[in-house]
Amino acid sequence: MIEFSETNITNLILHKISNEAGNCMVNDSEYNLGESEEENTLKKIFLKPFTSAAATYEFSHEINLELNPLFKLSAAIFDNEDFTETSKNIHQHLKSVSKHPNIKDGDLFILKYKNLKMNNKFYEALGIYKVENKENFVETIFTGAGEIKLQFKKGIGSRKLDKACLIVFTEIPYTVLVIDNAPVETDYWMNEFIKAGLKNDNINSTNHFLTLTKSYITGQLPDEYNVPKTTQIDLLNRSVEYFKNHETFEKEEFENEIFHDSGIIDSFRKFDETYREKNDLKSLENFVISTQAVKKQAKVFKSVLKLDRNFHIYIHGDRELIEQGTDQDGRKFYKIYYQEEL
Repeated sequence: MIEFSETNITNLILHKISNEAGNCMVNDSEYNLGESEEENTLKKIFLKPFTSAAATYEFSHEINLELNPLFKLSAAIFDNEDFTETSKNIHQHLKSVSKHPNIKDGDLFILKYKNLKMNNKFYEALGIYKVENKENFVETIFTGAGEIKLQFKKGIGSRKLDKACLIVFTEIPYTVLVIDNAPVETDYWMNEFIKAGLKNDNINSTNHFLTLTKSYITGQLPDEYNVPKTTQIDLLNRSVEYFKNHETFEKEEFENEIFHDSGIIDSFRKFDETYREKNDLKSLENFVISTQAVKKQAKVFKSVLKLDRNFHIYIHGDRELIEQGTDQDGRKFYKIYYQEEL
């Protein structure tokens, strides 16, 4: 979804955030990047994690978007207002919502980018990162006396980012990508600091429809039609293959290709309607399929048939090559047909 090989860091500042006022620190000046190796290292740390993002968000507010503090502060940076002073206001906003006793102290990095590529278009962007946990690493020091010393340090490396958001300056209310590797009790990052909701775009449309399809096939369908596990797995496989093999989604075409039976299609449509009402989603009749979302979702569309604790059968192909039955002693069995061992 995003590419950063041509991206440049135009501004960078670091503050210290803490629940205790005495431990907070705000910087009065930006960091001046040196050689390109520094910039490349920072881009890998701060941008690479977003390349696998499977959901997009946008700023929201119950009354008026202008009342969302981070939206207003981001817009100020986009409009080239004073970067250092605005970053201090972002620090203050984060501090004001960090009230839970379990919230950790951390380093607050704020970076502005240009030429960030998203969906084949270039944008300016703003990255906000709170680093709570640091890695241990060893630095080797060569002395003039032919000695080698080891110095143990803590810093930021290749581990997962604790909390981050990347605000891409698309059309207002902007596109926001979010990382939050933290317990539920500290979900202030998304709900209070960023205050964002899912964006109505192709990525989330693909995610939503694959999720509701899986829910129907593994939940509603077997309850209503007594469909065996092998048929469920076959339907899951064919659903994913549809999304992999098509550039655009057409709901009626999908229903006919996957379910065939008019009764099951009607059942699926009722489930779809109930699912959308429950999750406050718009009707998904057609949209451009997001290949990245499909790759992410395909990992949870399990094609494994588990038999007691003895066997796992991976089903990827023709459902007609598997027969289910019960022998004269009441033991259940599957009969599998194949042409050759690979």
